[in-house]
Amino acid sequence: MKIAVRYYTKTGNTKRLAEAVAEAVGTEALPISSPVDEPVDILFLGNSYYAFNIDPEVRDFIRSLDKDKVGKIINFGSAAMLNSTWKKVKAEADKAGIAMDGREFHCKGEFKGLHKGRPNAKDLAAAAEFAKSVIS
Repeated sequence: MKIAVRYYTKTGNTKRLAEAVAEAVGTEALPISSPVDEPVDILFLGNSYYAFNIDPEVRDFIRSLDKDKVGKIINFGSAAMLNSTWKKVKAEADKAGIAMDGREFHCKGEFKGLHKGRPNAKDLAAAAEFAKSVIS
């Protein structure tokens, strides 16, 4: 099974989660500025809410994906205030013709003093376990 991990972050929280996910599944976490050039069965996509939506760069990244090269997207991320970005990512994946898995990982993320220290070691371990469960 071929797996890729891509992420978008402004604070570094999602990058830390992406690195935990990538290590768990035996690949490298790369920012969304790195295209998915090779066919993958699973694309773990890390993102968060910014101004109550996914960042336009995440939207553009999903739209740039080749539906013949990505089997399905698995969403993960963190946020200080809002929860899952799954519906927003799925809406873009649908437009791109790419399947979106119903499973996702989400935890609190530190932002301007809220949820200090999150994601923490427990969150990173949970993200890694989630990723392992997806590919097993």
